[in-house]
Amino acid sequence: MAVKSILQLGDPRLREIASPVQDPSAPEMAALVKDLADTLAHWRAATGYGRGIAAPQLGVPLRVIFLQLPGEKPWPLINPEILERSEEKIVVWDACLSFLSIFMQVERNREITVRYQDMKGENHELAAGDDRNLSELLQHEIDHLDGVLAVDRITDIKALCTREEFEKRYRQSSPYAVAPATIES
Repeated sequence: MAVKSILQLGDPRLREIASPVQDPSAPEMAALVKDLADTLAHWRAATGYGRGIAAPQLGVPLRVIFLQLPGEKPWPLINPEILERSEEKIVVWDACLSFLSIFMQVERNREITVRYQDMKGENHELAAGDDRNLSELLQHEIDHLDGVLAVDRITDIKALCTREEFEKRYRQSSPYAVAPATIES
């Protein structure tokens, strides 16, 4: 397993704008996606959190995100971009593997349309909404590619809380309702 370190809040590399991937089918991209998948799986097993991860979180400034939704196939998105955003907004709880001790409420568009490439370089478009909380997840991960973090989108500083308080008060009504597993040393 190629579990990599995740950059933490304050590391200036999290604020850099990622570069487009020139060849999605290159062997380096397969290796990067494997690292993203292994790292996300590790943190999901350890904490119960983590539905997606972006290459910049591993210190790789490329436009690659990887999603692993519960019960779904692994899903790498190369060069994703938001084409359309609904006018309707939603406020949701958000967290990030780059600052997992902090939870906050952020504003996102309820629906978006995203264009991306798969690992073969083929183009795809998808409309994302409330189903599986995909719209907010994609916005969070694509923000990483533009150097934007969830803390930049806090709707009310009074809604900021620690992970412990989030778990005690809000977790059951959030997309993070799956209980954490434990990792054996």
